[in-house]
Parts: sequence; C-alpha cells; structure tokens
Amino acid sequence: MRHNLLGSFFIAATLLSLRGQSAQAQINLQQQPGFEEGRSSGETVNQSRISNSNSSDGALKMVPQDFSKLKLAPGFLIGLNVLDDTDFTGQFRVDEQGDITVPVLGAVHVAGETATEARTAIRAKLQGEQILKDPQVSLSVLEYAAPQVTIIGEVAAPGKYPLLVPHSIVDVLAMAGGPTMFAGDEVQIIPAEGEGKPILVHYSKASNPKAFEDVLIHPGDTVQVRRAGVVYILGAVNRPGGYVMQEDGTLNLLQAISLANGTSVAASTKTIYLLRRNSDGTEVDIALPYKQISRGKRTDVQLRATDVLFIPTSAMKSILTNSQSVLASAASASIYAGILY
Repeated sequence: MRHNLLGSFFIAATLLSLRGQSAQAQINLQQQPGFEEGRSSGETVNQSRISNSNSSDGALKMVPQDFSKLKLAPGFLIGLNVLDDTDFTGQFRVDEQGDITVPVLGAVHVAGETATEARTAIRAKLQGEQILKDPQVSLSVLEYAAPQVTIIGEVAAPGKYPLLVPHSIVDVLAMAGGPTMFAGDEVQIIPAEGEGKPILVHYSKASNPKAFEDVLIHPGDTVQVRRAGVVYILGAVNRPGGYVMQEDGTLNLLQAISLANGTSVAASTKTIYLLRRNSDGTEVDIALPYKQISRGKRTDVQLRATDVLFIPTSAMKSILTNSQSVLASAASASIYAGILY
C-alpha cells in the first residue's frame, strides 16, 4: 500500500513538471517578436515581407540619368493635365506622324521634343488659339521605348544598350566594357537609318586624343570596333605564329621579332624576308638587313597588317647545333652504359 502511494505521488509530480515546462515554453514562444497563435515567427515574417512587396505606394523607382533630355517619339504614352479644365486632361499616344490629338485643341506635333518643350508648345497653342487665357499645363511621360545603340566588334561585351541622348564615344564604349586587347585603332560609326553615311574614326588607346573624345554617338547608331591587324612570323624563331599589332595599330620589325621570343640558335640573321600584299592584290618579296637593323645601323621597318616575316635557317648553324645534340646524346648514353655495366 505504501509503495502504491509513493508510485502515484511520483507519477503526479512528473505530470505537473511536464505541464509546467510546456506552459513555460508557450510563454517564451509568445514573447518572441512576430508570434501569433497558430503561426510560427518565420511565417509571420514571410507574410510581412509579402505584404510589403505588394505595397507599391511610395516605392522608389529607378529613373535614367538622361530622362529629362529624352526626345518624344512615336509610340510614347503621354499624360497631359490642364489645371481646372478636364477637357484637356488624359493620356495620349504619340502617333506615327509624331502627333498627339487633344480634344478641342486638335493635333499637336511633339516628336523630337522633350517633355518640357512639348508642354511649352501645348501651352502656347492653347493661348494662341484663345482657348485658355493662362493655362497651367503639366505633361509627363508614362510609357516610352528606350532608344538603343548597338556596339559590336572588339569590345568586352558587345550588344545593344539603351541610349536616351547623345554621348561621347568614350562613354559608349565604356558601356560595353571597353575595347579588348585585340582592338585596333579604328572605330566605324554607322548612323541610324537615313541619318547619314558611315564614319571612320581613328584613335589611340594609349593617348586618347581630344578629337576622339569629342565624337558623339546618337541613339540608333551602330559602333563597330575593328580588330587590330595581324603580322605573321615564320621560320627560325622561338615562337612562330600570328601576332596582333597592339601598339596603337603599329608594329615594327624589331617589335615583331621580340613578340616571337627572338630568333632561334640556327637562324640566319643577316637577311630576313618580308612578304607583303599590296592594295591592288600584287605581292612583293622584300629582303631586310636584320642584323644591321638590330644593331641600329639601319632604320627599323614599319610592318603592315597581313605582312609575313620569314627568318631563314643557317645551314652551318644547323649542322653545329645538330652535332652538339648528337654529342650530348652520345655522352649521356655512355654515362648510362657505364652505370649499368
């Protein structure tokens, strides 16, 4: 009997303890921020985020830096408001002729003007036709198609980029990440359709002359950065191949040989040969006194794109080089044989 009472007392105490822990846990949970009965704190936070994201009142909107200078064009949607006169208030789409048709006032040409200029024109027309004596006009752009500029060729990220107003060519190239290491010194500008003939601009990547910086790119233009010319170096050099003329579009003979890691041991450096294709399609073979040029006794030669340099091999140097290789191989073989036997 005594054991039964003790057992019942122990069970009751355990149940009370568990109930107390549950109540304490419930109190602690209710004290956490955002707790609601039947909903976890995480759910409440998520609901708050959803409600905030759905609320657009007072939300900040990104406006392009040049938006105030944007020229109106066909397809734009304009919001017009004339104070104390609802007859002229509404939304108007710019038609293909560049006009908006306002009740009573009629057609008003706005294409090619900024929002401020268009507002001034509408106000002047209201006064000029004696419709209103001193109209208070406000005009805003509700929808617009952002004009673009196309950047192609040797730039880091070619593609189409929004361009609301004219910018310098330096700024436009920066949009595409700037010229690559293979870019030449020529940039072709193709104006928007019907705006003129293509223009070829020369520039220096090292100096960036003021004349180049002053070139303006307009919305709708296409900018093509041309690839630099390539010079081919063949024959007795340590690294034959084609090399880009990176030095502002120029490359001389000594620079080209240096790009090829110099001449090889077996090279005949007295005279090397330049194969050049002229603009009329003819080819010429020019002998160049490389040894005298490298010693500064003769003027260096400026190379052109698609030039081919050939460095011949000296027969005597080849024999000596091969002989040394054979002797070195024989010595290695004899040492190896001595170790084995």
